[in-house]
Amino acid sequence: MSHQLNQSKLNQLNEAAQLIYEVLPPTPALAWPGLNGALGAKLWVKHENHLPTGAFKVRGGLVYVDRLLKTQSVTGLCAATRGNHGQSIAFAAARQGLKAVIVVPKGNNPDKNQAMIALGAQLIEYGEDFDESVAHARTYAEAEGLHLVPSFHEDLVLGVATYAYELLTKVPALTKIYVPIGLGSGICGVLFAKAALGHGVEVIGVVADAFQTYPRSLHAGEPILTEPADSIADGLAVRLANPQALAMIKKGVSRIVAVGEKALLGAIGELAKHTDNLVEGAGAASLAAAFLERDTHARNDQIGIVASGGNLEAKVLARALAL
Repeated sequence: MSHQLNQSKLNQLNEAAQLIYEVLPPTPALAWPGLNGALGAKLWVKHENHLPTGAFKVRGGLVYVDRLLKTQSVTGLCAATRGNHGQSIAFAAARQGLKAVIVVPKGNNPDKNQAMIALGAQLIEYGEDFDESVAHARTYAEAEGLHLVPSFHEDLVLGVATYAYELLTKVPALTKIYVPIGLGSGICGVLFAKAALGHGVEVIGVVADAFQTYPRSLHAGEPILTEPADSIADGLAVRLANPQALAMIKKGVSRIVAVGEKALLGAIGELAKHTDNLVEGAGAASLAAAFLERDTHARNDQIGIVASGGNLEAKVLARALAL
C-alpha cells in the first residue's frame, strides 16, 4: 500500500543527497541469486559497506557537520562511538579542516580504532561500554571547548535517510525491509524516507539478543536500561534506547526481531559465500532476521536488507567461516 508523498521531507532528502553526492557516490542495491535461493524470496542487499568508511553513518556525519557550520563557529568535534559513528564524524571533520576527538570503550574493535586514527581523529579509550564512553565524551567536550556530536540527531537521521531513498526509488515494489537498530538513526532514516516518498514498505527492526533495550522499552512505554552484555554485532551494543528514536520506532515499525550470536555468524558467512562481501555483525543482522522469518515470506515478496557496515574483525570472520 502506498501513501501520499511528503514534499517537504522529499525536498530535505534531495538537498541532503546533493551534499552527499559531492563527496560519495550512491551505493548499489543488488539481488544475489544465491541469497534469493536460500531465502525463497527476492532479496535486495543495500551495500552501505561499499562506502569509504565501510558504513552508512558517514552520510549522517556529512549532513550534520555541514548544517552545524552554517549556524555555529566551532573549532573541533567530539563524539563517542563503537566505531562507525566515529569514522563518520572524523571523515566529515577532516573534510572541513576541523579537529575530531573520538571516545571509544576499552576493548573496542581495533580495526575501527585504526580507521578513525587514519582519518585524522584523536582517539581516547574510556569506559567499559558505549554508555560510559558517552558520559566521558560529554565531560571532555565541555572541558576542551569542543562541540559534542550526539549519536542521534535529526540531521544525522536526514543524512542516513538517503540510503533508504536510494533503495526505495530503485526498488519501488519493495514489500519489507529489515533494518538493524543500534541507537536508531538508521531505522529512523528509513522511516523518514518512507514518509517522504509515501511508500508502503513494511519496516521491521532487528536487534541482537544481548541488547534488547528497544523491544523492552516499547513494551514499557519508556526507555529501559538493559544489563551489560557483549555481542559480535558491536554496532547494536546499545543498552539504553534514545527517547526520540523510540517514539519514531513506536509509530512506524511493525515489529522488532531479536537475533542470536549463531544466527549473526551464519548471516556473515552467507553474505561472504553468496556475495563475496565482508559484512560486520550489525550489517548481517537484517539478513539473519530475514532468515529467521523465512516462513512468513510470500513468493511475490521483495525484501530489503541493509548491509549497514563492512568493518568486520578478522577473528569474527574466522568464526563465521568455521560454521
